[in-house]
Amino acid sequence: MYSTTTQTYTVTDIRKTFESLDADIRTIARRTKKWDMDTVDNIMHDVLVLAEAGYLSTIDITLLDANKKAVRATRYTINQNGVKSSGDKAGKNNDWADLPNTELVAILSYSQTWRAKTQEQKAQFQKDNGFKINWVPSSINTKYLNLRSSIAQTYASNGYELNKCNYE
Repeated sequence: MYSTTTQTYTVTDIRKTFESLDADIRTIARRTKKWDMDTVDNIMHDVLVLAEAGYLSTIDITLLDANKKAVRATRYTINQNGVKSSGDKAGKNNDWADLPNTELVAILSYSQTWRAKTQEQKAQFQKDNGFKINWVPSSINTKYLNLRSSIAQTYASNGYELNKCNYE
């Protein structure tokens, strides 16, 4: 005998999951003093549109030194086939600090579905959805080999998961 489990989630589940990401990014922005809340709003607008369309794989929030080397980062990995019906509470970002000569960046990694689109299709999607940020390719190393990783919270709703990993 075989059995299968099917997870079904809706756009509402994606939005609920990303509320925790929004809370995290707002805390990081306030703690580092690198972004104002309008910047966070713009990032979250674009990220949520991409996530709802299934075009995102990961979101990295990275604090870089003057040499563009990561001094702190958090990666959120999307799992569309998760098992959690609800997730952990957002937070645990109070140890981010306003370090001198640093900048905060958001780095997106896209799904295969997005990468398969032509540049024209991508540009049209961004225009049709009122993107707030002109996202450009990044040369920043996101392997974070100089930092120690630790698994953090999983934000979830009905099998749609956002798995958080901290790099310090």
